[in-house]
Amino acid sequence: MPIYEYMCQECNKSFEYLVMGRDNPVCPNCNSAKVMRLMSACGFISKGAGGQTVKSSSGGCSGCTSTNCSSCGH
Repeated sequence: MPIYEYMCQECNKSFEYLVMGRDNPVCPNCNSAKVMRLMSACGFISKGAGGQTVKSSSGGCSGCTSTNCSSCGH
């Protein structure tokens, strides 16, 4: 059961929604069903040539791959 990020096309609020089966999310702010799923940022660690660790992230700090700095305390 993945959690997806959505943007309401009526009130322009973004929200997360836990998808269960064929659920169709509605905006928790205005109850509109006109929502668009957003592309989520992700971070990953890849082993480069020679086994060197290469970190890549779409946000967060340089000390981790998280996009939420509360997870590493920075």
